[in-house]
Amino acid sequence: MTAVTAPSDALRRLLDLLASGASTEQLAHVVVAARAEGALDPADLAALASAGELALRIRETLAEHRRREARLTALFETASELAALSDPDTVLRSIVRRARALLGVDVSYLSLNDEAEGKTYIRVSDGSVSAEFQQIVLGMGEGLGGLVAQTARPYATSDYFNDDRFKHTRPIDSGVEDEGLTAILGVPLAIGPKVLGVLFASDRAAREFSADEVALLSSLADHAAIALDSANLLDQTRRAVAELNEANATMERAEDAHDRLTDLVLRGGDLPDVADAVAAVLHGELTVYDADGTLLASSADPVALDPDALAAARTTGRAVSTKDNWVCAVQAGPELLGSLVLAGRPGLGDPDRRLFERAGVVTALLLMLRRSVVRAEDEVRGELLTDLLTAPGRNPRALLARGRRLGIDLSAPHAVLVAHADGGSRRRVASAAARYATLVGVHAEEVVLLATGDPDELARRVAADLGSATGRPVTVGAAGPASGPAAIAEAHAEAARCVRALLALGRTGEGAAMAGLGFLGQLLGDRADLDVFVRRTLGPVLDYDERRGTELVATLRAYFANGAQLARTKDVLHVHVNTVVQRLERVASLLGEDWQAPDRALEIQLALRLHRLGAPR
Repeated sequence: MTAVTAPSDALRRLLDLLASGASTEQLAHVVVAARAEGALDPADLAALASAGELALRIRETLAEHRRREARLTALFETASELAALSDPDTVLRSIVRRARALLGVDVSYLSLNDEAEGKTYIRVSDGSVSAEFQQIVLGMGEGLGGLVAQTARPYATSDYFNDDRFKHTRPIDSGVEDEGLTAILGVPLAIGPKVLGVLFASDRAAREFSADEVALLSSLADHAAIALDSANLLDQTRRAVAELNEANATMERAEDAHDRLTDLVLRGGDLPDVADAVAAVLHGELTVYDADGTLLASSADPVALDPDALAAARTTGRAVSTKDNWVCAVQAGPELLGSLVLAGRPGLGDPDRRLFERAGVVTALLLMLRRSVVRAEDEVRGELLTDLLTAPGRNPRALLARGRRLGIDLSAPHAVLVAHADGGSRRRVASAAARYATLVGVHAEEVVLLATGDPDELARRVAADLGSATGRPVTVGAAGPASGPAAIAEAHAEAARCVRALLALGRTGEGAAMAGLGFLGQLLGDRADLDVFVRRTLGPVLDYDERRGTELVATLRAYFANGAQLARTKDVLHVHVNTVVQRLERVASLLGEDWQAPDRALEIQLALRLHRLGAPR
């Protein structure tokens, strides 16, 4: 390493090392070497030390971004494998390998529940060297894994053998000891309320698992659960094909049609493609709805869904006939994913009826895959929203670029809304609000939306619609429009204050912007911005006085101070009464004809008092 002759040499060396991905030790050595050489005066050496600390922080930030990118890449790759419908064991092994690599643990493994026996057993593992450990069978509630399988909640321990939260048994403890494990994290694999098994990450040394690591392992477990459920759906499809192979010529037509549907899914077809294919095979018209009755696809004009027929189809597990149509429930276990309505075939034979029901299975598979992709996208959008609201000034250009990759122009004007619902599911509120929003997510225990439009009007409409959709009062505060990360973060803070003001006023279930609450909203918020209030109330009059050199503000003060009486006002101002009238007419043209209405007059008088006291200028 060459000697340091000037501060610029050392700074250039720091930048070169940072650009080349140098280690922490290499960056720190630049400052150490400069201090040892003694070529720099104390001021330059202090500046170099400060630059060195900044370089270390930049390197750590870049490293954290790379770690986050690697985790997101792993989730997207897992979703891609599910979309390709590869072998379930291969997918599960891949998830276990990724869990071990991303969390940096010694051993990762996955167990599956046997509902008939009430036990869970290890299906795949990575990094394990103990045959005894790989053959462990856990009863429900036994050990950490049995507790996770029983409660459907993540559990972690930094020291398994000294943790009395778990029911220790000799076979389990013996296997864990034989593998040499100490720290264990387990998260449930679940489809809705049903727990399929547990995904584990474990170390042979004591360690604490962070919240980010728990969240990452939970995301991988969600993908594993989708893979298992998809495999069950595929097994049903294959069994249907086997049945069709044993049938007569009519059944052969159904087999061919089912193969066409399966091939359609494997080639990446979507719901409209399935609707068209089923309608062509059955010589009818097919309509696809989601679980809430929202239209997803139709081969022709949509056919209305009969709720009673859908309820019967869910109960029997078979397609149900109405007067003119057939209805099939699209389910994954007990969970309703959607429904199919077939029109134009009132006399549907048994083979075609089975084909119609198999179409429901294929549709369920597509909906589950779509859900997996949506979950991955929601995670990416949620991280963008969090970074946008918590650190907008850290790297605005990067935030704008991330927004563009998601199809969101954060430089365009956006209204920022904060939705508050007591006792309800925030995820459900966010899902219902998605149709209004450019970007939506949960931040600081509240649902946050970025949308286009007038903030006050949006707040009222969103509050009413979300209340109807969720069955609970939803209070919505709004601010903006705001453009750019910093302005959006400021608008979010104002929208949050607006929500608190609405709740303090007893206006639960309503929506408004801070401008619509006036001074009372500023007063009840947790941070009164008096300058904004004065400008919002008197801005046009203040600007007019400044441009024209007039005395409209002084006239207003005198007018209100003298009980809104023209005669007394003109005496105080030493002008003709007509001059007072003319000035007040100019005020009306600037503030609106309703400026003397009781509510507005009160706010104007408060703003005049604050302006005189010198809060804003």
